[in-house]
Amino acid sequence: MGLKILASKHLFLWVLKQICNMQTQPVKVIGLMSGTSLDGIDLAYVYFTYSGSNWAYSLLHYKSISYPKAWEQKLREAVVASAEELIKLDVDYGRFLGRQLTDFIAEHNLEVDLIASHGHTVFHQPHRGFTRQIGGGQELASATGIKTITNFRAKDIVHGGQGAPLVPIGDQLLFGQYEACVNLGGIANVSFRQQGKRIAFDVGMANMVLNYLANQVGVPFDDSGKLARKGTVCAKLLEKLNKLPYYQLPYPKSTGYEWFTAEVKPLVDASQVSVNDKLATCVEHEAYQLAQVLQTAIPQSGQVLLTGGGAFNTFLVERLTHYLPAAIQLVLPAPEIINFKEAIIFGLMGVLRLQNKPNCLASVTGASKDVSGGVVYWP
Repeated sequence: MGLKILASKHLFLWVLKQICNMQTQPVKVIGLMSGTSLDGIDLAYVYFTYSGSNWAYSLLHYKSISYPKAWEQKLREAVVASAEELIKLDVDYGRFLGRQLTDFIAEHNLEVDLIASHGHTVFHQPHRGFTRQIGGGQELASATGIKTITNFRAKDIVHGGQGAPLVPIGDQLLFGQYEACVNLGGIANVSFRQQGKRIAFDVGMANMVLNYLANQVGVPFDDSGKLARKGTVCAKLLEKLNKLPYYQLPYPKSTGYEWFTAEVKPLVDASQVSVNDKLATCVEHEAYQLAQVLQTAIPQSGQVLLTGGGAFNTFLVERLTHYLPAAIQLVLPAPEIINFKEAIIFGLMGVLRLQNKPNCLASVTGASKDVSGGVVYWP
């Protein structure tokens, strides 16, 4: 009997060791992100490892691909496409993404276990029970020959959540050393800890309106905020922006392109001041709104990780610093993390989905429970 117990013990320890070894084996993932600002596609090739209760990542290769003008226009106009046009666009866009991924894989001779793609958001209306990201998962899987996960938001919405923001799971597991994380993409969102839970929501506009205004003077974006720095804040427009009803809504909350076109764009278009003055005003507005949220999230002191394209807007960062107390410090990481943090996190979300672990937090979205979201497509 003693020999049997000893053998069983050795077998148990052997199995446990194998499980631990499996956990620490890297999962090789390409995370793919297309944001609402339509500045292009971000690809991040990442190794993820898990040991004990800790996740770690290594960003090995990355690339940003600007949209050709034709594709930028197609995606911008997708919101008014017919049902048939949207279905075709979904397939065509999936094939387009598939070609970019195939080239990226070949360029670096990559071994890839999984592709995790956010897709491009056309509709996001959780209050009506739906969201829509295009970029067909089957087209991606078939083009690359690699298992692919897309449609990360829908399951959370089915359970009553906002389906957004999604990146806080990565903030918690990969960047938990910071008191808060702010991403300045097309939309600005914030993530922080509160009473042991991760809280996050869309604060409001960021690059979406700034790029829209920069386009009016023939440039894709306001490089470092140089145009805004030349402008003068319009008090009347600033007051109207700060009074937008969205800012009074309690979280969980999220927003998107529809909000921009319906409520923000009309105010900006109606203003008679110069483009530079509009840019200066929008920067002031964004900095003020972000600072209000951060001072509530971090009542005493702490570091805030700042990522997304807006982190390169020196003027915006300066104005945000102006509104914050000295005890709250903004941290700008390496440029590749600023640019590719969201793509990295979507890669992690794909790994969590394969393991059937939560990748969308109810404390963030307001859903009835944490969910493991995403649809798996096989080549």
